Amino acid sequence: MKSPSRKRVPKSSKPPVTIDAYLATVPQPQRTTLQKLRSSIRAAAPREATEIISYRIPAFKYKQVLVWFAAFSDHCSFFPTAAVIEKFKSHLKPYKLSKGTIQFPIDKPLPAALVKKMVRTRLAQIASKPSRPGARSTKK
Repeated sequence: MKSPSRKRVPKSSKPPVTIDAYLATVPQPQRTTLQKLRSSIRAAAPREATEIISYRIPAFKYKQVLVWFAAFSDHCSFFPTAAVIEKFKSHLKPYKLSKGTIQFPIDKPLPAALVKKMVRTRLAQIASKPSRPGARSTKK
């Protein structure tokens, strides 16, 4: 049985199809934290990055999923991938971490500058990956 503090927000029968729809179901203060997180990601992401819902939570996509983020009952999570978390581990000591997740408390300021650095690091990882055989090229 999952503990109530790990409960994901929102819980509806129909999954949201946009980030705005997702945010509309998130209570305060999580909504404000997620809006700040979204703005920080958008500021660091390329213009071509798109907002999507992936695994029923908000994400940004640029060639592939860049990062995910979500609201929970007592925190907001940011999912920049395990490699990014490992690279920034010394900067993330104040936060609860798992292999691929950073939990930001909803009662503390969001480290926006750090989020932007992690997004840029994730972009560099994506750029350095060789293209997969059979993958469509995005070059014109």
